[in-house]
Amino acid sequence: MSADRRKPVLVIGLGRFGGAVSRTLERMGHEVLAVDCDAELVQEFAPDLTKVVEADATDEAVLERLGVADFGSAVVAIGTDIEASVLSVLALADLGLTNIWAKATNDKHARILERTGATHVVFPEQRMGERTAHLINERLLDFIAFGDDFAIARLAAPEPIVGLPLVTSECRKKYEVTVVGVKREGEDFIHAVPDTIIFPGDELVVSGRIRNIEKFSGI
Repeated sequence: MSADRRKPVLVIGLGRFGGAVSRTLERMGHEVLAVDCDAELVQEFAPDLTKVVEADATDEAVLERLGVADFGSAVVAIGTDIEASVLSVLALADLGLTNIWAKATNDKHARILERTGATHVVFPEQRMGERTAHLINERLLDFIAFGDDFAIARLAAPEPIVGLPLVTSECRKKYEVTVVGVKREGEDFIHAVPDTIIFPGDELVVSGRIRNIEKFSGI
């Protein structure tokens, strides 16, 4: 194993979310120890991950024997069994892990996880639902929302600013969005400057409040 491998990560739960997280981390160069109580899932993921163990992750003694206290990060990807989710987070916190990511199914679940020791709580289904809704808008090609109503989006250049340099179209002043960059067919991505002229067919990367991006994409 090469010396530049990133820190190992523990993933508890190999459902759709946990499985995707595990495989992506492995591709990124992390060692992944995955734990699940389902023997079929353990067998399915065994060829793809560094180590997969069939075990009860709510049991602190089991986790201690697996050496998880030495891991830099853990992801508790259990969603439907709230009790198992909370107990797993509690066990990890008691073992001294300080970077615990946990999946929540609702706000109440999230608050319990945070009080139990989770340092990051995610709502994958909710986030994907929001993202899908925004992408249904034909002008939005990609969309990433952040927790404070801020987003970065990729969209087709709106007709009113085509043919104009950004300094003239005044996107920040008129629409309260910032054009970060431009992707033109057959050319490399370029960072936007005031003199950048927007051509027909250009794709823009913009940042701003979600409501302002939505308005800008529809002008």
